[in-house]
Amino acid sequence: MVRSLKNPKKAKRKNKESKKSESSSVPSAPAKVWQPGVDQLEEGEELQFDPSTYNYLRAFSIGWPCLSFDIVHDSLGLVRSEFPHTFYGVAGTQAEQASWNYLGIFKLSNISGKKRELVPVSTADNDVDMDSESSSDEDDDDEDDKSSQPVLHLHKVAHQGCVNRIRSMIQRPHICATWADTGHVQVWDISTLLNALAESVSDTTVGGNSIHRLSPIVKFGGHKDEGYAIDWSPIVPGRLVSGDCNSSIHLWEPSAETWNVDSSPFVGHAASVEDLQWSPTEADVFASCSVDGTIAIWDTRLGKSPALSVKAHNTDVNVISWNRLASCMIASGSDDGTFSIRDLRLIKGDSLVAHFEYHKQPITSIEWSPHEASTLAVASADNQLTIWDLSLEKDEEEEAEFKAKMKEQVNVAQDLPPQLLFVHQGQKDLKELHWHTQIPGMVTSTAADGFNILMPANIDTTLPSTDA
Repeated sequence: MVRSLKNPKKAKRKNKESKKSESSSVPSAPAKVWQPGVDQLEEGEELQFDPSTYNYLRAFSIGWPCLSFDIVHDSLGLVRSEFPHTFYGVAGTQAEQASWNYLGIFKLSNISGKKRELVPVSTADNDVDMDSESSSDEDDDDEDDKSSQPVLHLHKVAHQGCVNRIRSMIQRPHICATWADTGHVQVWDISTLLNALAESVSDTTVGGNSIHRLSPIVKFGGHKDEGYAIDWSPIVPGRLVSGDCNSSIHLWEPSAETWNVDSSPFVGHAASVEDLQWSPTEADVFASCSVDGTIAIWDTRLGKSPALSVKAHNTDVNVISWNRLASCMIASGSDDGTFSIRDLRLIKGDSLVAHFEYHKQPITSIEWSPHEASTLAVASADNQLTIWDLSLEKDEEEEAEFKAKMKEQVNVAQDLPPQLLFVHQGQKDLKELHWHTQIPGMVTSTAADGFNILMPANIDTTLPSTDA
């Protein structure tokens, strides 16, 4: 169970000149593929990435580190494939002092993939910091490059305590729920701030200098401990479940302009409830995972005990994701670095479809692609974000041909799983990732040193055709 960002502080700006002098003293060597968990960096060596492998790659920050965020559904189009892109998000901070925390409601626009960019170095101040996009490369950027910089517009809303998790409602994106380390679950109406972002047309980074004071619509203190698990129903607008570290789950039902929270919790786990996911097809069914190593399936019509329970991992089950395109499939990530796929149609028998032991540190986030049923993304405490296509199988002949072709150019990594599509590194202490449901191929992740937006070039072929 790895969640908290301990003593979160903004990374110190490194001395660029000394860094350049150090790298210049290291003789150039032939490039080789870095194998995470296998290869070790020698003194003076630095990892470099190949920009051609990304359609887009950027870093940005909203101030303090964020343990959780969500992508807000917008009205700009259901499937958007042409640059430049715009996306809206909400995030919750993990500040050094409880009173310094806030919700960040932001719009990132002018996301252009015409020119592939390097990830900038993080900066040290706690204000809005899209300037890091240019400051880290300012010696090299020309005027044309500056015109392609993304633009961040940000509003902050005061939040008492660190935000353990935040989720925006699918049907009404201006409504979001937060889990605080104070033990409270709160529901917020951020419509005014989202409207202000939509109307903002400035081509420079603005906002974040002041903090708005909003009162939550609902503040529930019925949990006996803090928690991290929370999810909105994709079928019934406003229906919510929240789970805590005391193994209890509460059901929220919308009523007029508020919510009725069932004071009698769902009980069945023997330890902390780590994550919750509503079924994408059944209005009354949701799944949970726990530190007790199990995944449970609940039906709200059948009482307060799980309808089904399966031992999923040998250690804490940190996260789960229910496949919305293939609703019989559920993915889970564990504290031992493994993640698994199960077929819920076989849950009473041998439901395990796939099990991967690639990551060497706890899985902190897992999510199925909203556009390709066999694709999912995984984040781990080993500072890797990986993308997998479960439909791929090893082709010995094709692999041998590839290795022969690449032998003179690069030392090819050995024994990588054939389902592994992409490995993204560069962030420290990865916490959560999300696919953008309206921009195919876009993944956003949050870590101790800020956010990354990435669009791997090699997953284009897996996306549905947009031809008429």
